[in-house]
Amino acid sequence: MANQLSGESQSGLEQTDQTFESAANLFRVMSAPLRLKIINCLCDGEKNVSYLLTRVNTTQPNMSQHLNTLYHAGVLGKRRDGVQIFYHIADQRVVSICQAVCHAIASKSVEKSGA
Repeated sequence: MANQLSGESQSGLEQTDQTFESAANLFRVMSAPLRLKIINCLCDGEKNVSYLLTRVNTTQPNMSQHLNTLYHAGVLGKRRDGVQIFYHIADQRVVSICQAVCHAIASKSVEKSGA
C-alpha cells in the first residue's frame, strides 16, 4: 500500500498524474454502453458501419458519433473503401480491459443468482 501511495505501482512503473488523467479519459470514452457494444462487435475483426448498425440498435447518426469518439480517442482505427468506412480495434489493451471487466461482472451475476 505504501508503494501505491507514493505513486509507484506493484509492477514498479511510476504512476504520474498524467497517467491517471489518461486512464480517466479512456474510462470516460468507454463509459457508454453503446460504445462497449461497438467494441465487442469489432473484437473479431474489421466491420463496416452498415454491419455495426445491424448488431447495435441505434440510429446511423448516433452510431457515427460514437464511432468518431472512439476513433479520436485512439481506440478504433478506420479505412475507407469506396463509400464504405471500415472500423477496427486500434488499441488491443482496450479489448483486454473490456473483457476483464465484463467477465468479472458476469461472474458476479452468476454467483448472486446461484446463492
